[in-house]
Amino acid sequence: MRTNRLILSICFALAGQLAFGQTASPATSASADAFIQQLGTTFIQDKAHVGLSIGIVRNGQTRFYNFGTTEKGKNQPPTQNTIYEIGSITKTFGSLILAKAVLEKRVKLDDDIRLYLDGEYPNLAFEGKPIRLVNLTNWSSELPDNFPEGSVEAFRKANPDSVPMKIVAQMTNYTKADFFNDLRSVKLKAAPGQNPRHSNVAAQLLGYILEKIYQKPFAELVKTQIEQPLQMRTTTLSEPPSPLFAIGYDEKLNQMPPLTLAAMQAAGGLRYSAEDLLKYAAFQLAESDAAVKLSHQLTWGSMDGLAIALNWFLHKTIDSKRRLEHSGGTFGFASYCDLYPDQKTGLVLLANNSDRSTQYQLGELSQQIMKTIFGEPAVLKSLKDELKKRGYPQAIAVVNSVKKKHPELYLSEDYVNSWGYTLAGQNKLQEALEIFKLNVSLYPKGYNTYDSLAETYERIGNRKLAIENYKRSLALNPGNTNAIEFLKKVGL
Repeated sequence: MRTNRLILSICFALAGQLAFGQTASPATSASADAFIQQLGTTFIQDKAHVGLSIGIVRNGQTRFYNFGTTEKGKNQPPTQNTIYEIGSITKTFGSLILAKAVLEKRVKLDDDIRLYLDGEYPNLAFEGKPIRLVNLTNWSSELPDNFPEGSVEAFRKANPDSVPMKIVAQMTNYTKADFFNDLRSVKLKAAPGQNPRHSNVAAQLLGYILEKIYQKPFAELVKTQIEQPLQMRTTTLSEPPSPLFAIGYDEKLNQMPPLTLAAMQAAGGLRYSAEDLLKYAAFQLAESDAAVKLSHQLTWGSMDGLAIALNWFLHKTIDSKRRLEHSGGTFGFASYCDLYPDQKTGLVLLANNSDRSTQYQLGELSQQIMKTIFGEPAVLKSLKDELKKRGYPQAIAVVNSVKKKHPELYLSEDYVNSWGYTLAGQNKLQEALEIFKLNVSLYPKGYNTYDSLAETYERIGNRKLAIENYKRSLALNPGNTNAIEFLKKVGL
């Protein structure tokens, strides 16, 4: 089964490195600059893209790269001071303030959120298990993605080009009181803490809870606790528009309305330049602040698959280096923040266009920049050389052999799954099959490893082994709809 969209951002690294090659050694500053300029130019040549700003901090030193234009049809190149909407990266700001509140002993992460709400909310628990503060920050609250819920179906039936304007029209006068009225009607379908999924409602609710805890507006909390200490310019909703703002566009290059909805401020309403967001990234990267450290601790999942801290996604690279990331998207903007504490390097990428793939493309671009700066890890070079010499049928033995020489070798389940699907996408089905076998050997209790192996057996015409592996997958996860549908299709 292909990787869930929620964790897609962690899967492109190995596939690209193994399938397409990369810089063999670290680049000099001059050659790195030239290659990053080439990458940015290529990105902006895509007709769906308009402008791009990149900021990189490494060992405390910063560099900026800018491409395209801030307004379609005009020669207005962005600068490091151009302001973009950062979308869901905003959620990490709320998480940082929550971490500060925990350290100040104002709250506990496992507190029932109803301790901080006015009135009774019996609906915010499932079979006696309440939503806790931590669930609002690790995507496991079971709250809906957006309010009001009833409008979602109507938007699906509308002309897609008109949806942003309809949302703005509907939400412009949507108040805090409206939000809490909608919150009272929520019906949880499962116990919180189990099933991570995106929820703007959870992030906005955390913003309102923080306002109650501190008795200050969310914008004021961001200003006093983050922006002022880091010398970032305030660009929250309460600030007047600036000529530095880029104009945002959708995938068809239609100009999009700015995200100035008060009901979305804590979920995705912050706006910064590459220079200012890089100050925030550098602060996160240093981990010298206790609240930052707390916000980076695992709260859901496993490093072998999806791992979430307080609104940061946690990963390990192929050579076991730490990585934290988060992306964002609004009607007309996409953003990406990528942190590598072990390598003292952080990247922010901001684009003034938004479609279904832009955030993913920014993540790929960030990975390519890291490869340019640091070159190919020794463990990856060794793995590639051994695979080339011994062949994919020996993939399991190759991995075991390389791991003896390089104990830092780390292959997560989703990492390997993406590698297999990259090969399958190139019609290298036998090679893909061996990689999925490798994944089964590494993660024999992972239902998705058997699912992907079964799918590939079916593609090469071995239905017997496809059925066998789908059954194994279903035994590990009776809710695996992919396996259920296949077995039903073949009459089992």
